[in-house]
Amino acid sequence: MTMCGRLLAAILLFASVTASAQQFPTKPIRLIVPFPPGGPNDIIARVIGQKMSELAKQPVIVDNRAGQGGVLGTDAVAKSAPDGYTVAIASAGALAISPSMEKVAYDALKDLAPVTLVATVPEMLVVATDVPANNMSELVALAKAQPGKLNFASSGPGSLPHLACELFKLTAKIDIVHVPYRGAAPAVNDLLGQQVQMTFLDLPVILPQIKAGALRPIALGDRERAPTAPDVPTTAEAGMPDLIIENWYGMVAPAGTPPAIVARLNKLATDAMADPAVKAKLAEQGLTLAGDTPEHFRDFIAADIKKWAKVIQDAGVVTTK
Repeated sequence: MTMCGRLLAAILLFASVTASAQQFPTKPIRLIVPFPPGGPNDIIARVIGQKMSELAKQPVIVDNRAGQGGVLGTDAVAKSAPDGYTVAIASAGALAISPSMEKVAYDALKDLAPVTLVATVPEMLVVATDVPANNMSELVALAKAQPGKLNFASSGPGSLPHLACELFKLTAKIDIVHVPYRGAAPAVNDLLGQQVQMTFLDLPVILPQIKAGALRPIALGDRERAPTAPDVPTTAEAGMPDLIIENWYGMVAPAGTPPAIVARLNKLATDAMADPAVKAKLAEQGLTLAGDTPEHFRDFIAADIKKWAKVIQDAGVVTTK
């Protein structure tokens, strides 16, 4: 083929992809949720997916693929056809933490196409009510006075709550002991039963116990206070500006999805997030909607991978890689 022929073929291909993107979607979109029904990923997917369906005039079918802390469902997307019809609402654990903690079958930056950051939620540091500490300085002083005596619960090894407490240990220079659980619910139950002393968890997960006085809030891992817990100071206010602990959820597609299709998905998702009803429903869950460009989301993922890889290394966290 001559140079002119190749150029013409490239122009025709570009025109075809662009036309296809303008018509996208022409059939149902499968939205994978890498966790069971009822969790934050699932709630986000169903609320935003419903609005995307209205905007696209095509069904958005939520497909729960739970397992391995979100890794299995995320891997299913990475192995799907790169046509825009299979996407996922993945979280920090599967995209930024698991690649450094365990051997996963995908590369978060090479095998997935970021579409948009969807929502963020801060982690809250809480203690059991029998812990004699009411703020960060008192908790740190207590831990330093009793090295190796205080326990912190997590929802599992390598989970965000686990690494949040490891970062807390490094930042405050304290010695506290990790007690892993299989999920947030049993961790909270033992915290309520005074069997462990503290934990970091998503604010919406523990807000009911905080409001009931069953758990004592110490600090929010964010730079600004949460509207749902305005009396709780941030870690930045407590003198630890680097102790920012934020869970997040983002939409990803398989790598190789045409940029024009990714752009169309991005518009559908961000337009859905801009809807006042969608904002209100997710704000009730303590979630802050984000919405950004695919390029910014890629940089965001890369920065979080680097952040948690350093914490894992510095804290000497045992991995299965």
